[in-house]
Amino acid sequence: MILNQFKLTGRTALVTGTSRGLGQTMARALAEAGADIVALDRTGSPETAAAIAATGRNFQQVKCDLQTVSAAELDTLVETLGDVDILVNNAGIIRRAPALQFSEADWDDVMQVNLRAVFFLSQAVARRMAAGTGGSIINIASMLSFQGGITVPSYTAAKSGLAGLTRALANEWASQNINVNAIAPGYMATDNTAPLREDKERAAAIINRIPAGRWGTPDDLMGIVVFLASDAARYLHGAVVPVDGGWLAR
Repeated sequence: MILNQFKLTGRTALVTGTSRGLGQTMARALAEAGADIVALDRTGSPETAAAIAATGRNFQQVKCDLQTVSAAELDTLVETLGDVDILVNNAGIIRRAPALQFSEADWDDVMQVNLRAVFFLSQAVARRMAAGTGGSIINIASMLSFQGGITVPSYTAAKSGLAGLTRALANEWASQNINVNAIAPGYMATDNTAPLREDKERAAAIINRIPAGRWGTPDDLMGIVVFLASDAARYLHGAVVPVDGGWLAR
């Protein structure tokens, strides 16, 4: 049965940034498909823990600040977790300012969380995957992996880099049964886009550009994250999949 290929029973998924929004919903989707969840956050995720418990799957909370963590610390953390079959690199931050006034601190903070930590966490997990039976790594990219955006130079650079990193890691790790792919959400109704949605003129322009005629919601990512984590995607490597209501097609 084809639906059996989408089941994640017996697998463990490490998901970063699960306290709310996209990360919380994707963790719940993976649990509903059968995976146990390890949540990596700077603080706890009690709401997520309750949502995972309701699915009957195991939940483990790991506290880690991706803003300050080193590669060596990530290596040690992953070793303590044991086998991880699925990694979802969801945690991210954004800073907004015109490029002429953009600060070094805002540049460095975003690059650290959105790109540097993603690479070194992926590296640590992939070492264990390569020594075992493989696994799936899913990066959360952005429309700004394809476009330039406005007043978000570090976020655009990081998300563009993440698309390239996804392809580079897929090239090296596909032969070791590790699938590396990315999801590029469109304009989602989350905390990151609150300033855009509060700007009536900008929000209207965005909606007018989206063929689906609405902002995306975290639930719109549930199907794609389960697919990319499952055996149904075993021959998919290096893809950056837009889930954008048709934004890029416009």
